Amino acid sequence: MTTVRADVSGQFMIEDVLPVTRLGYGTMQLTGPGVWGPPSDPDEAVRVLRRAAELGVTLFDTADSYGPLVAEPLLKRALAPYDESIVIATKAGLTRQGPDQWTPVGRPAYLRQQCEMSLRNLGLDRIPLFQLHRVDPEVPIEDQVGELKALKDEGKIAHIGLSEVSVEQIEQARAVAPIASVQNLYNLANRAAENVLDHCERHGIAFIPWFPLATGGLVKPGGPLDAIASRLSATPSQLALAWLLHRSPVMLPIPGTSSVDHLEQNVAAAGLDLTDDDVAELTAAVTAPN
Repeated sequence: MTTVRADVSGQFMIEDVLPVTRLGYGTMQLTGPGVWGPPSDPDEAVRVLRRAAELGVTLFDTADSYGPLVAEPLLKRALAPYDESIVIATKAGLTRQGPDQWTPVGRPAYLRQQCEMSLRNLGLDRIPLFQLHRVDPEVPIEDQVGELKALKDEGKIAHIGLSEVSVEQIEQARAVAPIASVQNLYNLANRAAENVLDHCERHGIAFIPWFPLATGGLVKPGGPLDAIASRLSATPSQLALAWLLHRSPVMLPIPGTSSVDHLEQNVAAAGLDLTDDDVAELTAAVTAPN
């Protein structure tokens, strides 16, 4: 059987200068339960990351808070020294108090500290894409993005991204520094960020949907995509990813998994050629909020 590579999904140029394969990989699932602590099998996590790179994945999304300080060192162990095609996108701005607990901290000194730590933990001299993980409501967004701009001016990061933001916040941030990417919750079952996606498309900003598979009812046997998947000889997960890739040219899905088998299944979504009728059927199969 022919192995499908991620680069079949096409390429996107971040800020017109940094090429990435559109179907990426997210590292959050390489941590313990509640995104807390190490994985049960660190060696398998390393195998997953290396296999993703072998399959043509070039965009690896991570964060200092995944673990915390678990996912970034795993990337370093698996892929450093990095091939020149690899783009590491990490995040700072959320602190961890325990499993499933996340508290935003956007003080400039903290963001700078975490950038320095990420450089060390990832084994990088410069972070290709550094994203504000959440806007801290206690700190002016201009101060948070302003610190990232200072880090960019110093050569410690190449591009600035945001996560879980509104159109208004994107524009506030763009008044301070160029914004290369936005990472919001978005999938076939939850399209509440539709206006943000449309805004990113108009301005050529990469849109990185987190939770792209809406794990649960969307992809389970007997779920809303099951019958369509059977007809197209695909899995529901593959359809959900293919739908995202079809939805917008700025869309960069980052499905994560801790299994090489599941990774290969996800990457195979890049090879699905959906017709307009297929897309319409998928869109109608799931009632999504807007």
